[in-house]
Amino acid sequence: MTDKELMLRAISAREYAYAPYSGFRVGAALLAKNGAVYTGCNVENASYTPTNCAERTAVFKAVSEGIKEFEKIAIVGGMGEDIADFCAPCGVCRQVLAEFCDPNFPIILGTPDNLSVLTLAQLLPHSFGKADLHE
Repeated sequence: MTDKELMLRAISAREYAYAPYSGFRVGAALLAKNGAVYTGCNVENASYTPTNCAERTAVFKAVSEGIKEFEKIAIVGGMGEDIADFCAPCGVCRQVLAEFCDPNFPIILGTPDNLSVLTLAQLLPHSFGKADLHE
């Protein structure tokens, strides 16, 4: 699957976003190594803390189905119907991706006509991981 095709899947997932408080709607499309695509959208909550981001929704859907190996993810977001030129994942989502993906994992941002690809290491240098729990 091309980066643009994955981004288009993220845009489709964004349509399901539940963002009545911020109005900022996000969609994500996660390509697993087995070729399956897991999509997610953000789901807000009035008290904000229980809100779940699109990226984590996609990862959790995949993991809940036994999939833990991923190729790349596309993320798109913006206010209302508008798509922002660039919507990077939040710190919590970066840390969740680091749990399952290697530092060179591609993260596709932007729009279908203007894609940027960054690695997880570029977005989350010095992440906390399993190795940090051992002495």
